[in-house]
Amino acid sequence: MLIFAFACGTGNNCNTKGPIHDGLLPRAENFKDTINGKPTDLYYLTNQSGMEAAITNYGGRLVGLVVPGKDGKPVDVVLGFGSLEGYLQTTEPYFGALIGRVGNRIAGGRFVLNGVEYNLPKNNGPNTLHGGLKGFQDVVWDATQTSDSTLVLKYFSSHGEEGFPGNLDVEVTYSLTPRIGLQIDYRAQTDRLTPVNLTNHAFFNLNGEGAGTINNHLLMINADYFTPVDSTLIPTGELRPVENTPFDYRTPVKIGERLDTTANFQLKYGKGYDHNFALIATDDDMPVVAQIKGDKSGIVMFVRTNEPGLQFYGGNFMQSQNKLKSGAKDDFRTAFCLETQHFPDAVNQPAFPSVLLDKDEDYHTVSEYVFYVKNEL
Repeated sequence: MLIFAFACGTGNNCNTKGPIHDGLLPRAENFKDTINGKPTDLYYLTNQSGMEAAITNYGGRLVGLVVPGKDGKPVDVVLGFGSLEGYLQTTEPYFGALIGRVGNRIAGGRFVLNGVEYNLPKNNGPNTLHGGLKGFQDVVWDATQTSDSTLVLKYFSSHGEEGFPGNLDVEVTYSLTPRIGLQIDYRAQTDRLTPVNLTNHAFFNLNGEGAGTINNHLLMINADYFTPVDSTLIPTGELRPVENTPFDYRTPVKIGERLDTTANFQLKYGKGYDHNFALIATDDDMPVVAQIKGDKSGIVMFVRTNEPGLQFYGGNFMQSQNKLKSGAKDDFRTAFCLETQHFPDAVNQPAFPSVLLDKDEDYHTVSEYVFYVKNEL
């Protein structure tokens, strides 16, 4: 694993005076505590493009992300809480979190490797979701802020944790890029064969946190196929064409435009969109796989990744039960997620791109969210 020198002085937190966008982002003192003997904190990343990110090492969570909006007015486009206590008490465990070992669902909470069956905690009906009962969202990561714009997080997941085989060293680097982008670099190594599928579960609203429905956001996804699911949201194994379905986002469509397609069982199963899209392969190492525009702010977000899949979730299970850092509630469909990933249940579906990592192999994926203001998508 890579070793970084401490670059920002005592505590390795370069921004010791609080956030630049005070009032939009919470204060670090609200996140200082100790969980299972490890200190928690809040780190601020900035760049010369006017961006600012707030990230806590509890769950590696993106707490807030401020980007320039119309007339340069700053907008916080990521939902989060104003304190560590908010994350400890929430009914929605994945706000802004790093997800692992295996993001998305594993059917029946089980898989077989080399003739050995592994059984995992079932935390989503009959299935395992996002790593189990205590996934990477509930652990304290070791944090080193190497510059004003970069934070390195590390976590050691021991053999048998949440039922997964093998020791796993994980390193995730958050960086603000000069082009008004947030890049997330994921790396991992193991000492025995194990499934790995890392992602981030940021909840976005490009009009700003607490700014109402995301159903009028214009969305485009570069995918000809999606993976249909059964009633428990496990892929059937089919790659189904998006053409002539509510899943055709190859040209810009409002998120809510086709939600009333009551004859579509896929929308019934997910109570809306909660599906993986099989991205179109290109020669680009980091192609743009999706773009989305806030209808009120004019902010456009591009998603770039070298992953084969993208999970689009439309906030269908949000229930107004949690108070966000802006004071607003997490109301129904007031955020969306675009999670870069390998396909759900790939460990049980050999036709899907493999999520298996073996010893002497390096896991490495990169995703980036790039923002700018535009009048038309």
